[in-house]
Amino acid sequence: MEATVSESWPACPAHARTALEADDVVRLWPRLHGGDAEPLPDDPALLQAWVLYHQGRFEAAARAGLALGTPGLSLSHKATCMQAIYVEPSEPRRLAMLLDVAERARRQQELAPQQPAGWYWQGHALGRYSQGVSVAKALARGLGGRVRSSLERTVALAPAHADAHLALANFHAEVIDKVGELIGGMTHGARKSLGRLHYSQALALQPESPVTLHECAQGLVMLDGTAAEAEARRLRERAATLPPVDAMERLYLEAVQAGLDG
Repeated sequence: MEATVSESWPACPAHARTALEADDVVRLWPRLHGGDAEPLPDDPALLQAWVLYHQGRFEAAARAGLALGTPGLSLSHKATCMQAIYVEPSEPRRLAMLLDVAERARRQQELAPQQPAGWYWQGHALGRYSQGVSVAKALARGLGGRVRSSLERTVALAPAHADAHLALANFHAEVIDKVGELIGGMTHGARKSLGRLHYSQALALQPESPVTLHECAQGLVMLDGTAAEAEARRLRERAATLPPVDAMERLYLEAVQAGLDG
């Protein structure tokens, strides 16, 4: 365990936790994992560890994933990221957790370079870290290229990885939003056309995910401003009809609502 996982984590808020059991997770697996392209586990221990994650028991899930070795790394990465993003109150600790995931994912790439999860979770964690320190500062430190290359490798290995398409679209949108289309394109390889393409692919692969719908709505506005407002409104209205199915989605939608209220 890295230093940031060796101490007890704050618990997921009670209102976000779920009572999902193994049978529920198996039944809902295509809905729960249509984004990250994780296969349904054959190992009962790994399945039960995923149940902990979907219930909102992120610390227990991360520890269980690490204990299972390479097959549990994706779970550990995801549980740690969700804890950092939605539950951890300390900003320095949150950033340290994300860097830990990026480093573990890098080591996973060395062990299993053909597995998309190592590439995706490195890109995801570094992207979220960049948001925490400010996208502009992260770009100045060269993190943008690492995020983009990790996510591009993910979609090359797994073209149906909806979350990777979404994260890659967000990369293009956020870079252009922060530094402009000209500098974003010349210096960081960000393109509006690629952002739109990856949002379209994410929506085609994951049309019933409120997370995907909200992220696409926000990103399209970053790319196209007022011209995208009608489409963004349509996507948000569609998302409002889809109830969250696990703890992460509950936490995400709560954060979205807080942002709208703010």
